[in-house]
Amino acid sequence: MNPTYVTFGLTPAVRAGGVLANGTYHIHRDFLDFVVDGRPLLRRLAHLDAVSPLASGLGPSIFTEQVRRLLLETDAPLEGGRFVVYGCPECEGLECGAVTAVIERDGADFVWRDFVWQTDESPDIDLNGYHGIGPYRFRGEQYRAALERLLLTDGAHEVPTGPRVLLIGQRAAVLARLAAALRRIGIGAEITLDAVGALAEELRKYRAVVFGRTVGQEERDAVRDAFAAARSQAVLVTALAPIVPVLVAQVEQALERTPCDRRLVGLTAGGGEAVVEVASECRVRLVAHRLDRLSRTHAHELFDASVEPGIHRIPLAARAVRGQSFVVASTNDVVLVTPVARR
Repeated sequence: MNPTYVTFGLTPAVRAGGVLANGTYHIHRDFLDFVVDGRPLLRRLAHLDAVSPLASGLGPSIFTEQVRRLLLETDAPLEGGRFVVYGCPECEGLECGAVTAVIERDGADFVWRDFVWQTDESPDIDLNGYHGIGPYRFRGEQYRAALERLLLTDGAHEVPTGPRVLLIGQRAAVLARLAAALRRIGIGAEITLDAVGALAEELRKYRAVVFGRTVGQEERDAVRDAFAAARSQAVLVTALAPIVPVLVAQVEQALERTPCDRRLVGLTAGGGEAVVEVASECRVRLVAHRLDRLSRTHAHELFDASVEPGIHRIPLAARAVRGQSFVVASTNDVVLVTPVARR
C-alpha cells in the first residue's frame, strides 16, 4: 500500500493530573503531541490515557534520544522496527500498554504504519491493531524540520517542561498539603506570603497563582499588578475550598494550554444534577467533594464513561452534595471544577 502524503507537526498538549476519589494520584504531564493533517493524533484515539515520548519529566539527554529515534538515527527499541508513539503517563513500562507503530524510510519520506496496542514484545495486529489509523506518509523535509527544531537553541521554548505554581497565603496546613499534592503529581509549587517584591524574571516562571482564602482583595490586586508589570501570563485563581483535590483541580484548570480546542467545554451543578457539555467524543469522569459539619472532606465518584458530543445531565446523589460541595469533571487532558449551587 502506498499512502498519500499527509502533513506532520507538533503541538503542546497535557495529560492532566489530579487526586482521585480513592486517594491515589494521576501524574501531570506536559508533552508535544503529533499533528497529522492538522489534527492531533491522540484525538483520534478518544479513550486513550497516554502521552507521546516527547514529554516533560524526561532529562535533556533522554529527550534528545527520543527525537533521534523518531528520525531513525538510532535502532528501533522494539522488534519489527516498532517505536512507542504513545505510552503510559505514569511510567515508561510496556507492561502498562502502549501504542506502537512501524516507522520506516521510503526514499526521502517517512512512513508510520501498522499502529497497534502493545503490552509485550509480540503484538497481535489482527486483534489489537488500530485499523482505522494510518498508514501515514510524511515528506522528509517537513518531518525532519519539525523534530530537529527541538534540538536547536531557538526551539528550546517548544520543549515541554513541568509547570510551576505559586501559592500565596499564610503557611496554613491546607496550602502545605496542596503544595505536597502538586509536587506529588509533577507540578512545582512554592508558598509565599507576598510576591509583590519578587523579581520579574522569577514571576514569569510561574504558570498559575493560587490565592489562599484568607488573602484579601487588596492583596490580590497588588499581586495581580506585580505579575502584570512582569509581563507574566500566569493565571490567577482564588481557592474555592479547603479541599485539596478541589484545589488541585483548580490548578489543573488554570494550567490548561488549549481552551479553544478542548473536548470538555462546560460544567454546572445544582438542582440535583450536573450538566456537562462535551465537544467531541471522550471519556468523562465526575467526582463530588464536600465538607461536612465537622469540616471533614468526603469524595464520591458520580460518573465514569465515554460520552458523545452534546449536553449530558448526570444525577447528583443527595448524600454526595450535602453542605458545601463541589463537582470536578475531567477528561485525560481537561479539568473543570464548579461549586454545587444551593437552592
